[in-house]
Amino acid sequence: MTTNGWLQIGLYTGLLLILVKPLGWYMTRVFNGEPTPLGRLLNPMERLIYHVCGVDASREQHWAAYAVGMLLFNLAGVLILYGIQRLQGLLWLNPQHMAAVPPDLAFNTAVSFTTNTNWQAYFGETTMSYLTQMVGLTVQNFVSAATGIALAIALVRGFARHSANSLGNFWVDLTRCVLYILVPLSVVLALLLVWQGVPQNLRPYLSATTLEGATQTIPQGPMASQEAIKQLGTNGGGFLNANCAHPYENPTPLANLLNMIAIFAIGAGLTNVFGRMVGDERQGWAILATMLLLFLAGVSVLYWAEAKGNPAFAVAGVATSASDLQAGGNMEGKETRFGIANSALFATATTDASCGAVNGMHGSFTPLGGMVPLVNILLGEIIIGGVGSGLYGMLIFAVLTVFIAGLMVGRTPECIGKKIEAKEVKMAILAVLVPPLSILCFSAIASVHPAGLKGPLNAGPHGFSEILYAFTSGTGNNGSAFAGLNANTPFYNLTIGLSMLIGRFVYIVPMLAVAGSLVAKRGVPASAGTFPTHGPMFVILLTGVILIVGGLTFFPALALGPIVEHLAMAAGKAF
Repeated sequence: MTTNGWLQIGLYTGLLLILVKPLGWYMTRVFNGEPTPLGRLLNPMERLIYHVCGVDASREQHWAAYAVGMLLFNLAGVLILYGIQRLQGLLWLNPQHMAAVPPDLAFNTAVSFTTNTNWQAYFGETTMSYLTQMVGLTVQNFVSAATGIALAIALVRGFARHSANSLGNFWVDLTRCVLYILVPLSVVLALLLVWQGVPQNLRPYLSATTLEGATQTIPQGPMASQEAIKQLGTNGGGFLNANCAHPYENPTPLANLLNMIAIFAIGAGLTNVFGRMVGDERQGWAILATMLLLFLAGVSVLYWAEAKGNPAFAVAGVATSASDLQAGGNMEGKETRFGIANSALFATATTDASCGAVNGMHGSFTPLGGMVPLVNILLGEIIIGGVGSGLYGMLIFAVLTVFIAGLMVGRTPECIGKKIEAKEVKMAILAVLVPPLSILCFSAIASVHPAGLKGPLNAGPHGFSEILYAFTSGTGNNGSAFAGLNANTPFYNLTIGLSMLIGRFVYIVPMLAVAGSLVAKRGVPASAGTFPTHGPMFVILLTGVILIVGGLTFFPALALGPIVEHLAMAAGKAF
């Protein structure tokens, strides 16, 4: 570890904090229907969209109607994207003449991009045409991200409103999110990335002759536009297979910084939206403080583990200290232009934020280093989290936290002026149990089923970690991988596809039920017995609940994977 590395982590965190209030102010005005700087330009377009789609913007929805609209919209997204992939060989904008995507892979990819997971069991540059990339994948990058944000706003309204029966209008929230937030930010970021050297064209692939006389195919295409929304929307799906480790997608240190800031920006800003909408910005800062505490803990462990290196590289009888074990730390699977600090920071951010973009291969990290991204997802993708999903996931944990606090003092718990009663607690627990059920069941099946055992490319605990990470990434709607699993098989395409559906939609329904129950409640004035949810004590308790729930649920699985691998590495045993 170096001073320069810590300064880069500190700079990133500082820039992120600077963006929180401006983004929170702007997004709050967007979702409250208040005037915005872009209103004069975009208001006519918004009204035109409602007119064409037959949406009554003044009509709000009960939580069940909000959920049904969201589910039907995403079902249509899956079917349309599946059809585009299956027909891409007959469609235009296909200069490389890509064939139709196989049925199981098309299903997996359609579900992946619709659920904001962007798990990729294929090579983007050799599988998807320009039309599929732009009309299919990039469109879903926008609307899947907007869906998550809209759902978070619906839950926030549940806390902010009193004695009401509606959570807003899904179609209005979705439209405003895409039109006023995601599109403008993506245009700005895409132009910055083009400036840094990311390609944005529709040219056929180029052929070049190397110094050795071999022929190399160099991909082209609309990369900058997809790169921008994949980061801002925490989608993560790369135009190229190497993702942000490829110099076309991530050519410079400045581009790398812009990518990392984009991953966290909207998710962090939404915590300020929460504070503003409930009338107390301190509530938002408490949520953000919890997220940043877990983020900094994760990046510190990952940076330390990778800087320390692997003792297997020490020459017997030569190493005299920890610094002699592996000169410069573990650089396997990392880009030398980014180094260990930026690789650790990127890996932590992308798995904290449900993004899945990578600038290094997580499977090449040391066992403890690789465990950090895994744990980030296992905790529920709530450390900043996916756009929207991170906030509503953290608020579900906040409901459980105040319930536990209420049990400690023997009174009905309250959260931001709302009494938390049996219905909210049952729905919150149901939501929290969904990810472990999916992750552990699918991992167990894959670990014993012959088709599942054909996937890992490594033996021993690392092979188990590859399986566990795959279903964790799918259920957590992250999309990153250990990069050592052959997942493009019917077994993994179908099972990971199902885990993505469960992790996204089975979680959302009880969450919206909590929102619907809260919005109907009267406000409760704070009293001497009210547990404050905006101070350090709440941050500590919330962090503890998150770690205890995650630890109790997943420690046995982690013990079979990265923990035992670390102990074996320290003992000099390889698999």
